[in-house]
Amino acid sequence: MKPPTYTVAELTHTLHVGGAEVLAARFARALRGQFRFAFFCLDDLGPLGEQLREEGFPVEVIGRREGIDLRCPWRLARALRRHNVDLIHAHQYTPFFYGVTARFLYRRPPMLFTEHGRAFPDYPRPKRKLANRVLLGRRDRVVAVGEAVRRALIVNEGIPAPRIDVIYNGIAVPADAPSADDRAAARREMDVEDGDFVLLQVARLDALKDHATAVRTLEAVANRRPDVRLVLVGEGPELSRIQRLVHERGLEPRVRFLGLRTDAARLLAGADVALLTSVSEGIPLTLLEAMARRLPVVSTDVGGVAEVVEDGVTGLLAPSGDAEALASHVLRLAEDGDLRRRLGEAGRRRAEARFTEERMMAEYVALFREMLGAGTTRERGGTG
Repeated sequence: MKPPTYTVAELTHTLHVGGAEVLAARFARALRGQFRFAFFCLDDLGPLGEQLREEGFPVEVIGRREGIDLRCPWRLARALRRHNVDLIHAHQYTPFFYGVTARFLYRRPPMLFTEHGRAFPDYPRPKRKLANRVLLGRRDRVVAVGEAVRRALIVNEGIPAPRIDVIYNGIAVPADAPSADDRAAARREMDVEDGDFVLLQVARLDALKDHATAVRTLEAVANRRPDVRLVLVGEGPELSRIQRLVHERGLEPRVRFLGLRTDAARLLAGADVALLTSVSEGIPLTLLEAMARRLPVVSTDVGGVAEVVEDGVTGLLAPSGDAEALASHVLRLAEDGDLRRRLGEAGRRRAEARFTEERMMAEYVALFREMLGAGTTRERGGTG
């Protein structure tokens, strides 16, 4: 087989386990026969970075300093030169900013900027709007992971609509439903009983994920359904605050903290509902994974969540921060097994039809090849 001709730089904040980082790793693992991949972390390595190094991928940490680091573009440009990078794929805005400034010191490869989600609160920034129009080159492209993210890039970042493609996130949809043995094994690892009703939230312990609302949701259902358990998978800066809140509300017997798991999708087999309480989202992989495994979803209606979850069809949505509404949804599902099955089956069909990894990869490959001048032109400004 002919070795890959082009080198793609995957540029991220870190390689901790998060949606953008997981997708960057999936690109490299799935497409390494077509392109060479090298990873560049602005801030620090993370466990996913360690895994990628063990798998043979070049991974460099640039060591960005706090604030605007004027030396960071120089260090990044030297790293790009060492790996003879042909295309820079930046995930999120800050990596995009440092990537476009670094390439002025390199040989100006094309830049693909993928925006995975938005900060909260999100608002227009006039200086950034001006900078974005100046920094984006003719060969550069922008991808939003959903329509809500695309609208934010247009309104708040000032990026012209025709410059933005929508490519929905995708996941590997498992061929078979989890077995009874899979469910039993997952529940043992989550330390829950056979009769417990399990809410599983897989999300970094970050303020944007609003785990406090998940705890308040559990508290609101606890009196009516003492069998409900909340299992939290993830790590992050909010851990001690959430643990303190659980202690203060007397919910410790009903909450499990599993920490970082690289096999979180496998634990879905042991859950009854996938919960997400974020205040801001793009197209969350954790909900796609749940739907692919026929698990009903209860989530806040933020960002691109409604593009994934059809309210009343594949899951139930509630306003951000509304623990009472979320609790009402949880109780409804806990008391109606037929509804859980209907939502789960509809979610599986939606995942298969719209959110497969194969579709996502094919669209990114077409875009990579177009930007590198190695393939056919893809329509601009479409919906993926």
